[in-house]
Amino acid sequence: MTTSDPPDLPELADLAERVGRQAASLLLAGLDRERTSVSTKSSGTDMVTEIDRASEQLIVDALLAARPDDGILGEEGASRPGTSGIRWVIDPLDGTTNYLYRHPGFSVSIAAERLDPSTVDDGVQSGELLVGVVIDPVLDDVFRAARGAGSTRNGRPIRCSTVTDLGQALLATGFSYDPERRARQAGVIAGMIDRVRDIRRVGSAALDLCSVACGRVDAYAELGLKPWDMAAGTLIAREAGARVQNLHGGPPSSLSVIAAPPALMEALVATLLAAGADRA
Repeated sequence: MTTSDPPDLPELADLAERVGRQAASLLLAGLDRERTSVSTKSSGTDMVTEIDRASEQLIVDALLAARPDDGILGEEGASRPGTSGIRWVIDPLDGTTNYLYRHPGFSVSIAAERLDPSTVDDGVQSGELLVGVVIDPVLDDVFRAARGAGSTRNGRPIRCSTVTDLGQALLATGFSYDPERRARQAGVIAGMIDRVRDIRRVGSAALDLCSVACGRVDAYAELGLKPWDMAAGTLIAREAGARVQNLHGGPPSSLSVIAAPPALMEALVATLLAAGADRA
């Protein structure tokens, strides 16, 4: 395939799902094993284990065996430019803390994007999302989307919530691993807790975005994500009818990600800004 060839989206989505299922099986098999290697990354609470790395290696090896010319961007360091114009964005274990505690709320997230050389987010070239797959190994849920083809959960079409009143909205969120930023983010939530129905904190951004897609929550907002945290989930939420943007109406970025039904977005953004989200 050359950069001018149109990608076969069902084929890409099938590949992502097949590889994601293999990684999900690896995670489940490792749940009862004694952790032999746990280290930290950005802070003392940002953990990585041998299973994160093993899952990423499995995914990368399988994707490149099928499509050796593609690029790779993975949370645990896998990175290569590729020559096809397609790049895979991988979170091999989103929700590592949950996984370490054997707590539900972790996932495998795999997206494919067509690179745009002119777009860079947080130093990482980004592009047009083409397919996304997020797998929840504990619930055996497979969320899947292809650009322009809608989103599914276990093969069945899904749509986001139709809630229009922020006061009736169940809001999902997450917090940074950095203690100072986490405290500021908690202040934002405290400033809006009385403006929504309730708050949920699951611990996997990918699953939060999928929860918006299937109406399991009405909206989601988080600050400080990385491309692999949100790539697949962003497409799944969008294809299910949600808007996904940053605090100022542009594309979701490392600064802020907000997902909500279109009718709810304006009120949600206004409330977040009034609570100081742009300073958190």
